[in-house]
Amino acid sequence: MYMSDVKARNPVRVLDDLRGLLKGTTTVGVKFKDGVIITSDKRATSGTFVASKSAVKTVKLTDYAVATISGLVADGQYLVNNVTAISELYRLDMERSMSIRGMAKLLSVMLRNYRPLFLMAHLIVGGIDGEGPHLFNVDFFGTLTEEDYLATGSGSPVAISVIEEGYSPDMSRDEALRLVLSAMIAALQRDSATGDGTDVVTITRDEGVVFIPKEEIKKLWKELV
Repeated sequence: MYMSDVKARNPVRVLDDLRGLLKGTTTVGVKFKDGVIITSDKRATSGTFVASKSAVKTVKLTDYAVATISGLVADGQYLVNNVTAISELYRLDMERSMSIRGMAKLLSVMLRNYRPLFLMAHLIVGGIDGEGPHLFNVDFFGTLTEEDYLATGSGSPVAISVIEEGYSPDMSRDEALRLVLSAMIAALQRDSATGDGTDVVTITRDEGVVFIPKEEIKKLWKELV
């Protein structure tokens, strides 16, 4: 459902309608000493129906950047596919990679340009560039903020409370991995729309984007549970 005349409506009602359209998920991002780590669950829902148990919600944008999607899958895929293509064209034309901030701003502009309609996607953009590690929050209004840690989706209130309790900017990669998995476990236990495993990605200057093997995730999962 898209709204063609937002100005004529009460802003509070509009926000409530937007929240009502968002589908359940949990995505978490954390900056650590040497980079960024991001995780997302794999359950896609349609109301109370579990539509998929293998949804991919963390998408590689470049060799040093990823984005997560919560909200309507089609809208999120549209945004991510456009940013991936534009960033590649930028690299070919300018002979350097687009900054993480540049990709996040591009998403923000795309979302704002759809008003008074809305693309129902809330994204985390994370990566590392010449300035260091970055983690950006881009919501469906086009609001753009940079954070040290983030959580989006229906399980985010539970996940963010775990992150805030244990976060430190000087964390190692292993400490950050344990923290984001602990946050995801909490969301899985308390949010019925979150589930069916996780994808976990680290982004560092030396290795770029690395999807952590499922065996390593399962081992840590058992220890933390």
